Amino acid sequence: MSFFGLGKLAGIGKQKQPSSPAQVASRSLPPLFLRKNYALSHLVKGSFKGVVQQPKYADLNEWLSINTFDFFNLINMFYGVVTDFCTITECPVMSAGPGIEYTWSDTQRKTIKLAAPQYIDYVLSQIQTTLDDERVFPTKIGAGFPKYIRTTLGVIYNHLFRVLAHIYWSHYPELLNLKLEGHVNSLFAHFISFVKEFDLLDRKDMASMADLITFYEQQGIIVSYCNLQKD
Repeated sequence: MSFFGLGKLAGIGKQKQPSSPAQVASRSLPPLFLRKNYALSHLVKGSFKGVVQQPKYADLNEWLSINTFDFFNLINMFYGVVTDFCTITECPVMSAGPGIEYTWSDTQRKTIKLAAPQYIDYVLSQIQTTLDDERVFPTKIGAGFPKYIRTTLGVIYNHLFRVLAHIYWSHYPELLNLKLEGHVNSLFAHFISFVKEFDLLDRKDMASMADLITFYEQQGIIVSYCNLQKD
């Protein structure tokens, strides 16, 4: 059952109708997740700096791995909440705001455009396979992490960020309807704080959510160490 059917009505009628003043005004408004009353809804108050810092006696790679498993499970869960709304019809491209479209690279490094649900299914399946690989994320005592672990983590966090960005840009109304904005906002702030703390993503990789990141930096929710404005 869809709680928001307005998107399906947008293309009805063969002739282009003139925009009403209300329609023009609505286009100038920021997306829902950037409106202050929604953006400031959080389960955790204050900065996430202390939450993401590496514990004194914890191994760095183990700390990174544990959090990666947690972020994957949480983002997978949130996508599960909106999966009925994320269909090939409603989300024919994997996008995250105006002008930002993500493509998939196959085994031959060929770029392929996919609908959002197909792209996300590939991404989450690939990440699950990687997390289950003992050669990458060892679970046996004494087994070390591979030298390429940071590169692998960078790929994982880049993909997880894209899923989060798509959820925000395309499915935030559904989360609002379910009163989950505080949960997803807290997850996002935690995720970005962690990414920044351990330098797991470049600024350009987070361009689609730069406005929300900057807002949270200004509010002291995530620590600001660089200016994450859109290029």
